[in-house]
Amino acid sequence: MMQIVQAPRALAILYSLLAQRADSRPWLLPANICPIVPVTFFKARVPFELVDISTETLHMDVEQARGRLKRKRYGGILYAHTYGEPSTPHDFFGEVKSRYPDLLLVDDRCLCLPDLKPASSAEVDVMLYSTGYAKIVDLGLGGYAFVSEGLDYQPAHLPFAPHDHDQIEKAYKQTVQNHIWFVYHDSNWLETDRDIPVWYDYCQQIEIGLKASLGHRGALNDVYAKILPADIQLPGAYQTWRFNIRVKDKQRVLDAIFKAGLFASSHYASLAGIMAEGHAPQAHMLANHVINLFNDRHFTVKQAERVCAVIRENLK
Repeated sequence: MMQIVQAPRALAILYSLLAQRADSRPWLLPANICPIVPVTFFKARVPFELVDISTETLHMDVEQARGRLKRKRYGGILYAHTYGEPSTPHDFFGEVKSRYPDLLLVDDRCLCLPDLKPASSAEVDVMLYSTGYAKIVDLGLGGYAFVSEGLDYQPAHLPFAPHDHDQIEKAYKQTVQNHIWFVYHDSNWLETDRDIPVWYDYCQQIEIGLKASLGHRGALNDVYAKILPADIQLPGAYQTWRFNIRVKDKQRVLDAIFKAGLFASSHYASLAGIMAEGHAPQAHMLANHVINLFNDRHFTVKQAERVCAVIRENLK
C-alpha cells in the first residue's frame, strides 16, 4: 500500500523527504535532470552524483548506476523519465530494493501523464507527480506523490519569498546557458505551505485538465508528425509532454524559429560540470541536438504549421 501526499510543488515533497532523512550519503541523479531538482538537494544539504543517460532509453543509464552502487554506499536514487516517456526499469528497481533495502528510491514522473491510481509497486518508495507550470496537466500549482507506508512522511514548513524563487531560477538558467559552475546560496525560494485543493477536488481538476490537454496535444502532434521528416522525430512515447526532434544544427534552427516570431525550447542540458563533477557525454549529445516543440494550450495549430515550415527550410 502507498500513502498519498500533496504539496504546492512536487519539489516540496522531495525536499521534505530529503530533509527528514538527514542522510549524509550521496544520491544518484540522471545528468539531464531539470536543474531545480539538484538545487533542491543543495537546499536540503544532501550530496548527489550525476549518472549519464542511456542511448536506448534516454533515461538514467542503469548499468552505470549498478557500477556505482557496487563501489560505494548511496542514500538514494532519483530516476526520471526524459520528456515524460513512461517506461520503467522494473528489474533494476527490484534489484536495488533487494540489495540495498535502506536506499530510498524515487521515481520522478513529473513529466509523465499524471496517474491517480498507479499500480501498487513494492519496487519504489516514492512515485512523484506534478501539475505545476508547463507540465502535461498545468493547474498552475500542485504536486503529489504515492509514498511507501513504511516511510513516515512529514511535510516541511519553510518561509517563502517569490523574489527569491525568481532569483534562484535566473541564477541556474544563467549557469546552464553559459556552462559555468553553479554556486548555491540558500534563500526562501521553495514554497511549501500554499493552500491546495483537497484530494477529491484535485483529482477532478486533473481528470478534466488531462482530457483537454491530450486533445490539444494530439492535434498539434498530428501536425508535427505529418509535416516534419520522420527521421528527425523521437519515437511516439517521448512526444506527449512536448514534440521532440533531433537536428544537426540545433542553434541555427532555434534562431530561425525565434526570428520568425515563434517559440521552441531546449531541454534538458547535461548538468555534469555545472552542478556536479564528472562527464555525461550521452546527455550532452542529446541536449546538443534536441529541440522541444510546444504542443500545450499556449500554442496553436497555425503556429505549429509555421514552425514546421521554418524547420523544413532550415534542414536544407
